[in-house]
Amino acid sequence: MKYTVIYEQGPTSWGAYVPDLPGVITVGESREEAERLIAEAVEFHLEGMREEGIPIPAASSFAGVVEVSPAA
Repeated sequence: MKYTVIYEQGPTSWGAYVPDLPGVITVGESREEAERLIAEAVEFHLEGMREEGIPIPAASSFAGVVEVSPAA
């Protein structure tokens, strides 16, 4: 199963979250660390949902890019 992950670079770290899984977030010192940690967080979250008998949500988010002209 594939979920959209949003990565955000901050002044001193990288954050990541999964829009389809509220509360699944992580922060790492690098993007690579954030990628590893969010994968672990998703697996852990889904495992907990399965154990509790909670239905696993289908992936429905999509990330896109919009290009605009810079202000003059």
